[in-house]
Amino acid sequence: MTETITIDGPLKWPEIAAIADGARLALSERARQRIVDARRIVDALVERGVRGYGINTGVGALCDIVISRENQQALSRNIILSHACGVGERLERSEARAVMAAQIANFAHGYSGVRIEIVEALLALLNADLIPHIPSRGSVGYLTHAAAIGLVLIGHGSVDDGKGGVSGAEALSRLGISPLRLEAKEGLSLVNGTPCATGLAALALARAERLFDWADAAAAMSYENLGSQANAFAAGPMSLRHSPGLQTVGAKLRDYLQGSPMLASTAGNRTQDPLSLRAVPHVHGAARDVLAHAGDVVNRELASLTDNPAVSGTPEAPEVHSQAHAVGAALGLGMDALAVAVAEVAAISERRIDRLVNPLVSGLPAFLAGDSGVTSGFMIAQYTAASLAAENRRLAAPASLDGGITSALQEDILTHATPAASKVLVIVDNLKTILAIELLAAAQAYDLQPHAIGRAQRTNALYQRIRAAIPAYADDRPMNADIELMRETVTDERAP
Repeated sequence: MTETITIDGPLKWPEIAAIADGARLALSERARQRIVDARRIVDALVERGVRGYGINTGVGALCDIVISRENQQALSRNIILSHACGVGERLERSEARAVMAAQIANFAHGYSGVRIEIVEALLALLNADLIPHIPSRGSVGYLTHAAAIGLVLIGHGSVDDGKGGVSGAEALSRLGISPLRLEAKEGLSLVNGTPCATGLAALALARAERLFDWADAAAAMSYENLGSQANAFAAGPMSLRHSPGLQTVGAKLRDYLQGSPMLASTAGNRTQDPLSLRAVPHVHGAARDVLAHAGDVVNRELASLTDNPAVSGTPEAPEVHSQAHAVGAALGLGMDALAVAVAEVAAISERRIDRLVNPLVSGLPAFLAGDSGVTSGFMIAQYTAASLAAENRRLAAPASLDGGITSALQEDILTHATPAASKVLVIVDNLKTILAIELLAAAQAYDLQPHAIGRAQRTNALYQRIRAAIPAYADDRPMNADIELMRETVTDERAP
């Protein structure tokens, strides 16, 4: 049975990620009432003629132009149509679902003032898996992504129904919903806030968290293959360095490598191992610490109202507040930090791959080829990993410092939270490929060990899992097919 997540208080990023992967979303009665109450406040603001940004004024640099009551519906509709100017490839279905979930969660705080019908329509689309097509590029913050969702609500745009594309009007018709006529403020609220960045960030966190577990597993296999020292991760010395992530990774490596006959046979051969092996807890652990911090940032974002303006008070004493809550500076900074952390995990993985294929340091056949010279083995797979690690270095440049000026100097600082989250997803995908290559190379290295010495129990389980799906490589097939199979395993399964 599909899991249902109910919004009552603030959601957490793992819940957004679960919704992205197919969980259903519902509102508690308290959340529903908060939305209804906030709309009554907006109606009171309209009735009293209280000036409110995007309610009865233009938007952006047009914020001082007062809009008559009879034109406020037109303003809401026009905002959706004019802001729907995103370009490029569409977001994946899971990414679009994450954005929708974060948007609904933002409205459920009860400070945006959209009608409950808006939120119910969004929920109906999400739970029916009728997912708006959202162009992935063209956002400095949030507007274009969110407008693509708003289009569907008014009967425009298009939707992925899992079988192909259908029009927004057709998607609504399947749900028994007529295209919505937007009221005052609803157009602005539908394109506003940080749900785009928050949804994508939650997905990046979930994917990175899973891959960090696989990175520890791959590192353990490489470490064992390369004749490393048995006690480098001993608990006592490791405890001298204060880092929750480091301690977690150290414990995982000790567990993976416990009782390894291979490591016992090489004990004392070296004073210390190279950093790509010895510093795995320090690098992987630091990345885990960054991930934990980024998760806290995203959870705070999900607990916050990121709409502008916010409404509060009562229908008898309505208030409207033009703050900068839609600015995603914290998200941009958090995702930029995560981008660097994921890129560093990928970089150290590529360095371990290089050691596995280099006969000068591995003691194994060159490039893990059974008949080097006639066969190239993993020579070019390491090139692929090096290429992706280099791409990650380029992508890890901070998006939050890109700056820029929009809307005739009204928006004269931009924090680029959505692009920051988007590029983390690309870096995470590159890490997945690099880890797939390391896992395959490490399995191949086991096959080519010159002495029949047993592996540790847990690394042997990893090896057996890989070999159950992918045989040893002998230049007998295109390697990218093997890499893709390993990527699927890393995507679909947890590291053992």
